[in-house]
Amino acid sequence: MSESKQVVVYGASGYTGRLVAEYLREHGLSFLAAGRNAERVQEIMDHVPGIETADYAVAGVEHDVEALTELFSGARVVCNMVGPFAKYGHEAVQASLAAGCHYTDTNGEQSWMIECEEQYGAAFAEAGLLLSPGIAQMYTTGEIAANVCLETPGLDTLDMLVLWKGFPTTASTQTIFTTLASDHFYLDNKQYVPWTPGASFSVDVPGQHAPAIALSWGGTAHPVWFRRDPRVASCKALGGVADQTLMAGVVQMTEAIAAMPPEEQGPALEAQAAQTQGGMPPRENQRVNTSLDSVYATGPAGSVHCVLRGACNYKQTGLLQAFAAYHLVHGAPRRVGFASGCQAFGHRELLGVLQAFGLSGQARVSGDVSPQPLIPAPGAIGSVSPVRTAVMA
Repeated sequence: MSESKQVVVYGASGYTGRLVAEYLREHGLSFLAAGRNAERVQEIMDHVPGIETADYAVAGVEHDVEALTELFSGARVVCNMVGPFAKYGHEAVQASLAAGCHYTDTNGEQSWMIECEEQYGAAFAEAGLLLSPGIAQMYTTGEIAANVCLETPGLDTLDMLVLWKGFPTTASTQTIFTTLASDHFYLDNKQYVPWTPGASFSVDVPGQHAPAIALSWGGTAHPVWFRRDPRVASCKALGGVADQTLMAGVVQMTEAIAAMPPEEQGPALEAQAAQTQGGMPPRENQRVNTSLDSVYATGPAGSVHCVLRGACNYKQTGLLQAFAAYHLVHGAPRRVGFASGCQAFGHRELLGVLQAFGLSGQARVSGDVSPQPLIPAPGAIGSVSPVRTAVMA
């Protein structure tokens, strides 16, 4: 069982699990660090900064529903880092529901998001629990930027781009190559529409002269989250790493995989992932590991552009997970059942915590924005016509 710990970090021996533990400590939450190998988990925990002041325990567990249910029982929240999630996520979700725990994970797999909503969303809602896969820098920061745009009424179409500087972990690499070759979708008038396999795009990047290469990146989480948002009819999202040489190689590999028979794609992807990243990368450098989210929101009568820059992508993920757990331990989410981080906790709240820890800048917004109400001068007759303004935050 959870030994009365408030939060279970499942997959704590990985790169991201260590960062989640670090920020749980900073939020003053007790937690159980769990994985298949307790000794390996303890070895990782021993290197978490300030761990000697944390209230935590370590446990080893088999990856099956019964064992996980026993481990999770007594906790409030499960933060799952064991992926690829389409392959390993079902057991953790089922065990969280059986144990009465809120569930979050760090996935970037559109197919897993859709499965979670279809298979488990109603059951979690009925139990009064949150099911929030994908609370991570990879897409939560883009969702924050999109919601900043949508503060302006009358916008219904999202054109989104996310770029990262740095190198992914082993688990992230496996997920990336798996999602690039899977069926994935964008949102067009509330309907999922498949992307063309292997397609790549040259995109403009705010703040630089050179364009970048981007892919549909497995469809991303955004079409899934916004499909049920009444403000949004259509949503396309592209992603990539800032290194053009690396992206050119990813494009070439994706095209080659897409041309293979389906039965050969899986082994080829696993081999490529192992060859690309075989170990744990170093701790992030704030000047090197950066992120950029650019969102254009348009409608029949206007448009808004939001740019959100951040640092240390995996640290952002660790902090977002810890903040979600903190919120769930001390209060109720805004929505239960299947919901995103922004839907459950608020986009301004998530942006605020990233800024408080120095991992995000201000959301820079420009374009046609909501007019500010104008108060007529004393004695003025009639009303003042509203004007469109550009806001730079």
